[in-house]
Amino acid sequence: MAETQPPLHILHPHQHQHQPQAQQPRYQAVKAATAATAGGSLLVLSGLTLAGTVIALTIATPLLVIFSPVLVPAAIAVFFLVLGFLASGGFGVAAVTVLSWIYRYVTGRHPPGADQLESARMKLATKAREMKDRAEQFGQQHTGQQGT
Repeated sequence: MAETQPPLHILHPHQHQHQPQAQQPRYQAVKAATAATAGGSLLVLSGLTLAGTVIALTIATPLLVIFSPVLVPAAIAVFFLVLGFLASGGFGVAAVTVLSWIYRYVTGRHPPGADQLESARMKLATKAREMKDRAEQFGQQHTGQQGT
């Protein structure tokens, strides 16, 4: 009994061992034609884009030169205006965030970083107490020496 092979339309593209040799060059020719068409289209589009850019710059350059005494200061003013609005908005958000954190800390809700703040506060209080004690000792030593 002869072996039956599945029809060619059921085979996957990677199963080339069962396909006749004439099928593979046709498949490669279709791939090459598709790639050439896509590449040619993109090449034409890039050429049109370049031509449009050159034409637009040719038309716009004299206008930019004529209006530059007005446009440059206006552009600088708009830049600083936008920069000021962005900065004030950023500072406002930062202030609201800080005030919210302080409110949560004061009301005892334990915001993030409260442990580090308490630790730093304790260290500062301890150092201040040590400095106060040293100052008192220094004062007692100097007042005791002057009286003798």
